[in-house]
Amino acid sequence: MCGIVGLFLKNDALRPKLGEMLTDMLITMTDRGPDSAGIAIYGAEGEGVKITVQSDDPAAFDGLDAVLAQVTGAEVSMKVLDTHAVLGLPEAAADAAVAALEEKGLRVMARGASMEIFKEVGLPRDVAERFALRAMGGSHGIGHTRMATESAVTTLGAHPFSTASDECLVHNGSLSNHNSLRRSLARDGFAVKTENDTEVGAAYISSRIAGGATLGEALEGTLEDLDGFFTFVMGTRNGFGVVRDPIACKPAVLAETDDYVAFGSEYRAFADLPGIETAKVWEPEPATVYFWER
Repeated sequence: MCGIVGLFLKNDALRPKLGEMLTDMLITMTDRGPDSAGIAIYGAEGEGVKITVQSDDPAAFDGLDAVLAQVTGAEVSMKVLDTHAVLGLPEAAADAAVAALEEKGLRVMARGASMEIFKEVGLPRDVAERFALRAMGGSHGIGHTRMATESAVTTLGAHPFSTASDECLVHNGSLSNHNSLRRSLARDGFAVKTENDTEVGAAYISSRIAGGATLGEALEGTLEDLDGFFTFVMGTRNGFGVVRDPIACKPAVLAETDDYVAFGSEYRAFADLPGIETAKVWEPEPATVYFWER
């Protein structure tokens, strides 16, 4: 049992409030999984790429921007938020930077033009405060509060999982064929770094998109190739999508107004959103893909 939230803003005037709205939604889902929490925020795009990294010891970030600038020969900016740092640099320097970060033992959480991921062990309220999530703006985001069932309670085991640039996944459920998929994806260049079956799902969807599928087509593929119980919410640079397995035993609710589309494991996740009283509210159908893009 985990809690998922998602928010896609149609009204750009709401962008400064994205972090505040998502945080309240996530905190409301705390009792669905209190061991860890995380949020992916799709915020303002810069001229290059953003790389979000994590370290249990924030002292590891001291002078990191200067080190990467020397390694890559590019200008590097850095914003430190508790155990995470967001690095900004040219796209051409990103691969060299990631290699240097991993060599230093830092964990790469996300990479993309707009996406930043923040996740840690602890209650959603505490995680949100550590990273000042309420102050973050953006166009859309997804979040997750976890009750670990198939892997340890660790930062790396928390959701969202990102396996490609500007793409990430949150998941409620359990996949039964993730080990065979893990091996197949590794052969195709999508190495899964944790024991979590959700990361396998993320890699599967990313591999389909990399092969030319649209977000909708990639999510449809999960219905053919993934076995188990799942509700997936996938974020991309342009939007987000939702799909439930054919049995749909995991709870899910969608709400749409002229200003936004909201997802929650339960209705109470978005009961306090502005204008919710006029929203179209429905339960996503089993084995049906829903997605919204700009």
